Amino acid sequence: MNLNGKVAIVTGASRGIGKAIAIELAINGAAVVVASRTQKQLKNIKGTIHQTVEEIKTFGGNALAVEAKVTKAETIENMVQQTIENFNRIDILVNNAATNHPARFKDIAQNLWDKIMETNLRGLVLCTRAVLPQMIKQKYGHIINISSVVAEKTGHKPFTGLAYDVSKAAVNRLTLGLSEELKEYHIAVNALMPDNTDTEGWAYLNPDLDRSGWAKPETWGKYTVLVAAQTPNAFTGNLLTEDMLKALIQKQF
Repeated sequence: MNLNGKVAIVTGASRGIGKAIAIELAINGAAVVVASRTQKQLKNIKGTIHQTVEEIKTFGGNALAVEAKVTKAETIENMVQQTIENFNRIDILVNNAATNHPARFKDIAQNLWDKIMETNLRGLVLCTRAVLPQMIKQKYGHIINISSVVAEKTGHKPFTGLAYDVSKAAVNRLTLGLSEELKEYHIAVNALMPDNTDTEGWAYLNPDLDRSGWAKPETWGKYTVLVAAQTPNAFTGNLLTEDMLKALIQKQF
């Protein structure tokens, strides 16, 4: 997939699926803004925006680290401003940043429920609003939301918690509605729906869980590149599971 000349922003790109997406976009020629709140190595979970940028630069990729907390509008505006100042355009936004605290509805504290909703849904909305003026001006763009199979599936194992599941269902509905609203501007809005993926976040939440058969983050990086390489007018409003993405690959190649 050739993304030469394209500029991408990836939120939550210090580790996990976000990091893999940033790397794969850069491998395929895009300049990537690596955005996250994590600038310094945390005690219990590895990965920073600067480490992701360093990895991209080792193979000659073009990347910029920007500190951004998706729940803080001022940091999102700064992220967009820095992107335009450094690269002059925004072609791809990957809304990946998310958080979770798996718990049953009767047990989860309201502040934790609110935090999940604020990060997973409000953060996505803030980032999307911030890039739209530039994408509309360009009459081109891809907004790719990282959702989850739990948006449409009950009884998932491992347990993810209703707050997380509801936030991802909202992401799916937002994807469908926004895709219709933005068609006239040649901006595609799609969602990827990973199932169990072996990330640092899952390892932190479930350190003793056997993740040997899970998908790797790099797989979702490649799928993101596939979606970002589509023609916006022709490929929008899709909620994409891995099986659907495999079928798209077979159809195109």
